[in-house]
Amino acid sequence: MLVLASASPRRAELLTSAGFSFEVAAADVDETPHSGELPQAYTLRVARAKAAAVFSRCRKSGTQVLAADTVVVVDGQILGKPAGAVDAERMLKILSGKAHDVHTAVVLRSDSGEASEVVTTRVRLVPLSDDEIAWYIQSGEPDGKAGAYAIQGRAARFIDRIEGSWSNVVGLPIATVHRLLKTGLEPAG
Repeated sequence: MLVLASASPRRAELLTSAGFSFEVAAADVDETPHSGELPQAYTLRVARAKAAAVFSRCRKSGTQVLAADTVVVVDGQILGKPAGAVDAERMLKILSGKAHDVHTAVVLRSDSGEASEVVTTRVRLVPLSDDEIAWYIQSGEPDGKAGAYAIQGRAARFIDRIEGSWSNVVGLPIATVHRLLKTGLEPAG
């Protein structure tokens, strides 16, 4: 049985669309970055914590726990989920007209071990006017989204190009999940 350690409806939709059967068990972990922590190390640490938390609750033979964490990084700065409209505006102004990286750490855990990978996609937004930013924030779509935007929604009109996995930007690189499930797990260390 596959258990998704996430309350994200987007991750569940991606898995469902790709034909995976799974249950959902949200993980509540501290997602505060450590001082000086690099973005990829941060997102992997958080995804591992989510997997461990859910695995300890759902542990039974044959259970595989899938966890993920996504961050947006621009100029070395991690942009997580906005704290509100003012924070979303700040993030969108930083991203306006720039390329940035979206890192998603994927962790698969079971009795036989753990497999993990961090997937990076490069995204470029067009320059955004103050009116476009205000319109987008008013839509409510930035809420709960790393970097304050959703590539699969209204923000699609602002995405100039991407290099890498589209589903990674949504929050779960599906091809990576498939490969990890297909190749199995190494013993946990």
